Amino acid sequence: MILGLTIPQFTALHVAISLVGIAAGLIALPAFARGLVLPRTTGIFLWTTLLTSLTGFLFPIVAFTPALGVGILSTLILIVAFAAYYRGKLAGRAATAYAITATLALYLNLFVLVVQSFLKVPALNALAPTGTEPPFAIAQGVLLIASAAFGYAAFKAARRRSTAA
Repeated sequence: MILGLTIPQFTALHVAISLVGIAAGLIALPAFARGLVLPRTTGIFLWTTLLTSLTGFLFPIVAFTPALGVGILSTLILIVAFAAYYRGKLAGRAATAYAITATLALYLNLFVLVVQSFLKVPALNALAPTGTEPPFAIAQGVLLIASAAFGYAAFKAARRRSTAA
């Protein structure tokens, strides 16, 4: 039991929170890259992404795993994103810090989504049962390239924002 929930129930809650964070990030960050700030959507993205990482630490941990490493990295990145957004109010360099860290946080959530999809979705698992096959590498490569391109657009928008201020 975790927080009064069975492990399958808690897993479903963790996944739901993660999907909400991903959806909000896929709305808030492209808007930011276009020069718009969506306060509610951005707040939902940041808080649910942080909650995804934090709830991940509540699962039974018997050894250090890649998932634990991603959770730690994501939490550290989110600390900077929160500071840039809430404390720095996206002014000056805070906008650039937010663009970079928010993009990284979304990328990590999407990275885990791809990993879990290949593990749990039968059709994808058949293509890459060990996660070392070309379909898995291609999916992660496409995600990395798309995230880098998007991150660059958000970075450029942040730079325009900080020079206009």
